[in-house]
Amino acid sequence: MRTPVVMTLGMVLAPCGLLLNLTGTLAPGWRLVKGFLNQPVDVVLYQGLWDMCREQSSRERECGQPDEWGYFAAEPVLVARALMVTSLATTALGLLLASLGVRCWQDEPHFALAGVSGLVLFVAGLLSLIPVSWYNHFLGDREVLPAPASPVTVQVSYSLVLGYLGSCLLLLGGFSLALSFAPWCEERCRRCRKAPSAGPRRSSVSTIQVEWPEPELAPAIKYYRDGQHRPPPAQPRKPKVGFPMPRPPPKAYTNPVDVLDGEGAKAAPSQGTSSCSTQPYRSSLPCDSDL
Repeated sequence: MRTPVVMTLGMVLAPCGLLLNLTGTLAPGWRLVKGFLNQPVDVVLYQGLWDMCREQSSRERECGQPDEWGYFAAEPVLVARALMVTSLATTALGLLLASLGVRCWQDEPHFALAGVSGLVLFVAGLLSLIPVSWYNHFLGDREVLPAPASPVTVQVSYSLVLGYLGSCLLLLGGFSLALSFAPWCEERCRRCRKAPSAGPRRSSVSTIQVEWPEPELAPAIKYYRDGQHRPPPAQPRKPKVGFPMPRPPPKAYTNPVDVLDGEGAKAAPSQGTSSCSTQPYRSSLPCDSDL
């Protein structure tokens, strides 16, 4: 059996979402801060969930910068850490269940397990979408997410974009795998319709049971039951009334006279005569010789 399209689509989108979320969680690029006073113009600061990096066009990126404004203690950052890690773990669990449910190495997939994996991946997408959206909502609020005062500007960085993309891919992949419940539900409904009822059927008001008398059948059918022929019951013979009459013996009729006697002697002299002389009797019509 070919792997259904919804399963194939889910198995493609879910790993891509996991890779994007993993990159967005670990990379220090959720917020871009630039325009520092007493600093070169090209100096920018990348802030992430776990680290901050300082970058300048004439130098290499320097990570492990000190947190001077209490950025890592902000509530959106702490919540994003917890929810993103939880989303990654849930995604890994969903992919494991999806691999066991799709079972590309076998002929028949496990539709119910694939549907459960789709639900797990959908929840993982929600867990990653919530912190990304919340962080983006308070991105420019310097009281919630501390940052230096103006003229320093803050912008969205690449990790936040990766988080959005990964969350959407997980939602789409989970929804696609959750559609595997449709064949499973159809099979269960078909089995329920074919299964016999557990108890006797309850009679309703519209159901009336009528016992018709059994018609009397002919002897040939009446004594054929249970797939076997049964002999009819023995009936007493009626006694004969009267006495037997004697039957006469059959009579044999014989002719003592030989009817062919003398036919040979008469046949010779009558050859030249008319055919009327050879007849054993005379007809009332005249023959040719008489004329």
